[in-house]
Amino acid sequence: MQLVMPLPRICHASPGLNSIGNYYKPWFFKHVENYLKTNQEGLEYIPLRHYYHRHTRSIFWELQDIIPFGNNPIFRYLFGWMVPPKISLLKLTQGETLRKLYEQHHVVQDMLVPMKCLQQALHTFQNDIHVYPIWLCPFILPSQPGLVHPKGNEAELYIDIGAYGEPRVKHFEARPCMRQLEKFVRSVHGFQMLYADCYMDREEFWEMFDGSLYHKLREKLGCQDAFPEVYDKICKAARH
Repeated sequence: MQLVMPLPRICHASPGLNSIGNYYKPWFFKHVENYLKTNQEGLEYIPLRHYYHRHTRSIFWELQDIIPFGNNPIFRYLFGWMVPPKISLLKLTQGETLRKLYEQHHVVQDMLVPMKCLQQALHTFQNDIHVYPIWLCPFILPSQPGLVHPKGNEAELYIDIGAYGEPRVKHFEARPCMRQLEKFVRSVHGFQMLYADCYMDREEFWEMFDGSLYHKLREKLGCQDAFPEVYDKICKAARH
């Protein structure tokens, strides 16, 4: 498996400062990939701002599908200052046919699962969509009531598993494959990031998320007739 994880510093042949965010520099994930191939030892320091934005220029690894030659040294030196393109611009210029093709042949998903379920989750991602590289980002999920919280009364270590790219499973179909992945995430008390395509029905959605406080507040403030609930805003089933 190819795993790309956020690292505070990257090993290199000799200690030094690598301003990885400069427009002419290699994309960060390619830099890490090349380092792992050469298996060098040492230390390399990255400016903090560049580290925070290490995936900005390449939109993680999405830009390689939009501009396949984008990491070419000549392109970086001549046109690297122009990337990344605005996501809003890409969506604005995307027709319905292209959008449907993109949906059927591309995955952009983040699933939040308990760290104790990581191995099981990786096998599920492998079997259901088979997208690499994969993003792994651990975080503490607080126990406060809300749409997302761990079971019980204590905070718990979760991990964000991000899959961005072309699925490599045979005969991939977006709806059944993603519904299967969503079902697994619900089974381990995980959560789907709501920016992504969601294929759950309303009952499944509120099985994943805790809507008790949310619905109580909507009723208290009289929001039922004024604003649609979150499911109606983000789920495909509610928009058709």
